[in-house]
Amino acid sequence: MKEVFINYRTGDGEKTAALLDQELKRRFGEQHIFRASRSINPGEAYPEVLMSTLQRSCLLLAVIGPDWTNFRSKLNNPEDWVRKEILEAFNCELPVVPILDGRRTNRLSTDELPEELKRLADLQSVPFDTHDVDTCVKRIGDLVAEMVPELKDLDQAEDQAPAAGTVTNSTGEVSGTAVQSRDFTGDVYGGDINGTVVKGSQGPVHTGSGSIYQHSRHHSGERRISGDGMTYVEGDHHGNVQHRFGTPDRREDEGR
Repeated sequence: MKEVFINYRTGDGEKTAALLDQELKRRFGEQHIFRASRSINPGEAYPEVLMSTLQRSCLLLAVIGPDWTNFRSKLNNPEDWVRKEILEAFNCELPVVPILDGRRTNRLSTDELPEELKRLADLQSVPFDTHDVDTCVKRIGDLVAEMVPELKDLDQAEDQAPAAGTVTNSTGEVSGTAVQSRDFTGDVYGGDINGTVVKGSQGPVHTGSGSIYQHSRHHSGERRISGDGMTYVEGDHHGNVQHRFGTPDRREDEGR
């Protein structure tokens, strides 16, 4: 499983880490985004989950807050988890992207970092302006989509979905001509001697067997067409129009 690992320090960037987690899991799926405080279940072994997740991840986002380098004693501590996660990402040759949290956060300097972490200062960082959260989370989401193309971008999937009203069903075997469309102008002709001609349709068209019930703004009531043959109706109508072909209606014969 491909995962994006969000690295952050509690008390310095955790809010931005939560915002990124929320947006990225919406866009790429919760199972592909890892943030320790959410992703590690009660009862699971913390160290093992972190290390195993890093080893199968494809990208680490390191959230760097304004006080990040002030935790110098922690950064020098081999047991500090922020440090251990970044070093493990380096060991696994994962891409690491520093996210500079807030306007007061400057690019890292090698002078501020312990020897093992100096490589962070050379990596291209991404600013995160907490006054323009929507723009920033979208930019980082776009970056993740570009850097990890194996992840399914759900936003793109929605953009490519068929628009409302489009025709998506299929046609089976056809003898003659088949036309399927939402809006079209012109005539449609069938392909054999018993074919069908449809002219200027502005509503549903039924060309199979059985009755047709049609309502129109030019007609007060209902028009019913039934049986084999052809019926032609034009102009304004008031009342019912019924036309039946095929076997004669016995009730009508008795009245003649």
